[in-house]
Amino acid sequence: MQICKSCGSLMRPEKNNGSVVFVCKNGCAVQKVKKTDSIKLSEKIEHDPLDNIQVIEKNSVNLPVMEMPCPKCDNNKVFWWCRQTRSSDEPETRFYKCIECGHTWREYS
Repeated sequence: MQICKSCGSLMRPEKNNGSVVFVCKNGCAVQKVKKTDSIKLSEKIEHDPLDNIQVIEKNSVNLPVMEMPCPKCDNNKVFWWCRQTRSSDEPETRFYKCIECGHTWREYS
């Protein structure tokens, strides 16, 4: 990096017609890079966060499982989760979803 002699700010390297030059961020100076200076220019590539997601199963659900009879099909395995559906001084609501038929119901405490 170089310091601009006009304003004292930091100059950044840029490519200009196949060569590398230092450019002041305020635009007041451009300085050629000497062959003795070692400069490495790199480019930051930003990826979409969804590029790294690997789908193993199409309908996979990451919820805990417990034994409870489904009121619709009498299957004995259900997914469960909790949500605060009322005011904060009230207990949370527990939701259940049958693994077999997908029926969902809730239980208030």
